[in-house]
Amino acid sequence: MHHLPLFALKYSTLLPFFTRRNTQYSILTACETMDSTDIFLYLLFSSSFLVLIFHVLRTTTRRKLHLPPGNLGLPFLGETLQLISAYKTENPEPFIDDRVSKYGSVFTTHVFGEPTVFSADPDINRFILQNEGRIFESSYPGSISNLLGRHSLLLMKGSLHKRMHSLTMSFANSTIIRDHLLVDIDRLVRLNMDAWTGRVLLMEEAKKITFQLTVKQLMSFDPCEWTENLMKEYMLVIEGFFTIPLPIFSITYRRAIQARRKVAEALGLVVRERKKETEKGDRKNDMLAALLDEEGDSGGGFSDEQIVDFMLALLVAGYETTSTIMTLAVKFLTENPHALAQLKDEHDEIRARKGEEETLQWDDYKSMSFTQCVMNETLRIANIISGVFRRAMRDVSIKGYTIPKGWKVFASLRAVHMDHGHFKDARTFNPWRWQQANSGSSNCSSVNVFSPFGGGPRRCPGAELGRVELSVFLHHMVTRFSWELAEQDKLVFFPTTRTQKRYPIIVQRRSGFQ
Repeated sequence: MHHLPLFALKYSTLLPFFTRRNTQYSILTACETMDSTDIFLYLLFSSSFLVLIFHVLRTTTRRKLHLPPGNLGLPFLGETLQLISAYKTENPEPFIDDRVSKYGSVFTTHVFGEPTVFSADPDINRFILQNEGRIFESSYPGSISNLLGRHSLLLMKGSLHKRMHSLTMSFANSTIIRDHLLVDIDRLVRLNMDAWTGRVLLMEEAKKITFQLTVKQLMSFDPCEWTENLMKEYMLVIEGFFTIPLPIFSITYRRAIQARRKVAEALGLVVRERKKETEKGDRKNDMLAALLDEEGDSGGGFSDEQIVDFMLALLVAGYETTSTIMTLAVKFLTENPHALAQLKDEHDEIRARKGEEETLQWDDYKSMSFTQCVMNETLRIANIISGVFRRAMRDVSIKGYTIPKGWKVFASLRAVHMDHGHFKDARTFNPWRWQQANSGSSNCSSVNVFSPFGGGPRRCPGAELGRVELSVFLHHMVTRFSWELAEQDKLVFFPTTRTQKRYPIIVQRRSGFQ
């Protein structure tokens, strides 16, 4: 799941330095001779002049290009502070709602140092996603690019991205999951839940499960001291994703770079050892084996650096996104006892047909109809992917407006999912709406606008795998435990979707179920 959330924007640093070489008097020298009043008046005049220039350029540009209506806000800052303030709360909707009400479903703003066109229109969002590589291109901040590596799937473009995206999808399709991956998913979920007792930080436990699953699928490693150490370093890497990409200014980013180096060294060692094993005829059935079999651009196979970057990015995709949805599904079920009771009934019925230690089979997964409804509703309300950013490769005309070349566009998936015009009572958790959708009810006639995994050439290649992992997790969660919230927790959406306290719960084993 390689899309990134709302705030993956490019950081920039302004370092004004006014000096004149080979002259006796410089601006710095002049400033030294000014008193405090002179300096204040100078700065006031300069600031006012910059604001005036900004306003003139903004007005001229809008008239000339016919931009979507909106407000670019303050010079440099734009509306960044308003956006961050909204997404640090449980209700981020007003930032987009207010602007959609005032300007329409497509509006112009200025966030994180760049003019940006926001779209809450499903047709425009689809147009943006489908025209990846032709009219729009992916664009991510320097912190994320540096930490993932230039050969990650997230940053690949053109034919190489197409080929590697296809390879990833072929390794996570229904047949592979059914025949090879499902048994490991069931086993590793059980293994982790065996240790649960008393107070549990659910988000931490979910992350542990999804990390172990991803490492197993990529490299065939079961949980061990090596995987635990890798996870500790990897968490430091992820913490650096939303920082200024300058080690001198950010301790978090500096730690992330150091951790990234350790992760790359560890993965590089695995790649080299696997190559030796392959030469001896020992081949495993995992993603690393598929990468070693794939020919690179030169026809001689991928370099170790390319393989390491690719696997490092897939760890992000499989680890962060799925664990968040696991946690939030339990949160919403806890707050909706009726939905939780119906989900328990579905899974108790499945477990009653099976022996105590018998693993889930593909037919069991396909029978989890209400589980799919819970999953869809969780993805709709609080998906970690709020939307996707792209950059216009040329001037683009959409619905009578022009998006200038080089401008950012943000296709807001969340705005569509939370629109009452597309989903009745859109701000309410209602998994039964998906039963209505399956029966063709008019209440969910706009279900086609539901796009939790993005779309186009960059649609999440692990969508089905994520669904299976969540279904197995929920099965064992509701059949083995009852639980209650240990303390109130809060859902926030910046810098990513998460709960502030990692969702602490008190678990108790259900009698008659293991």
